[in-house]
Amino acid sequence: MTFEENLARLQEIVGTLEQDGLELDQALRLFEEGVVRLREASTELSRAGARGRLLDARTAGSSAWPARGGGP
Repeated sequence: MTFEENLARLQEIVGTLEQDGLELDQALRLFEEGVVRLREASTELSRAGARGRLLDARTAGSSAWPARGGGP
């Protein structure tokens, strides 16, 4: 699942868990699924952050990099 899909599913799970009359077994299954979705979303968010930091570092240092094919 994508980050957005995991987030949407987490919102569904929270909505269901907030309802009255939910059986304990179902609530536990939803909670367990929620933990899995949260971990997946967190991992994807960390990856995106790492890519962003890498791009930021490359952009910040780009003025120090020589142009391709260009010489003095």
